[in-house]
Amino acid sequence: MTPTTIPVSTTVNGKHHAVDVEPRTLLLHMLRESLGLTGTHTGCETGQCGACTVLLDGQAVKSCMVLAAQVNGRSVTTIEGLATSADQLHPLQNVFWEEHGLQCGYCTPGVILSSLALLRETPHPEEAEIRHALEGNICRCTGYHNIIKAVQAAAERLTTDDLAPAAASVEV
Repeated sequence: MTPTTIPVSTTVNGKHHAVDVEPRTLLLHMLRESLGLTGTHTGCETGQCGACTVLLDGQAVKSCMVLAAQVNGRSVTTIEGLATSADQLHPLQNVFWEEHGLQCGYCTPGVILSSLALLRETPHPEEAEIRHALEGNICRCTGYHNIIKAVQAAAERLTTDDLAPAAASVEV
């Protein structure tokens, strides 16, 4: 730690991380630059597009609107934390693939994490609830039809085990 940095100790995708950041560092930049987790995309950096959405203690948040210091002692899940391995996608990711709920993929990590937060809270949402939960995620490619279909299909297919947070294997 230098006089111009502060320590942040957090769990990201089940692993403990201790990093020193400038006080004004956004969670988005800590994830991408300090931890090398580039699945969280930089979009508008004003909280409008949702490309940077992650789960903070299980709740969907826009990481461009959260200071890294605010996650001290907390748990963050990024898109990289969903898949069990490089060749085994999370069931929700599979449903998005099967239902064509993505095109260019830029918004997809944020949309999937927002969808996961919704499904954990409301396992069988109505279409209006899905649209409301995703209104902070902008997609310029799909027109949302297949994204909504993917979330509806996930609500029908996924089990509570599929939606449960991954078991944390915290490394200290």
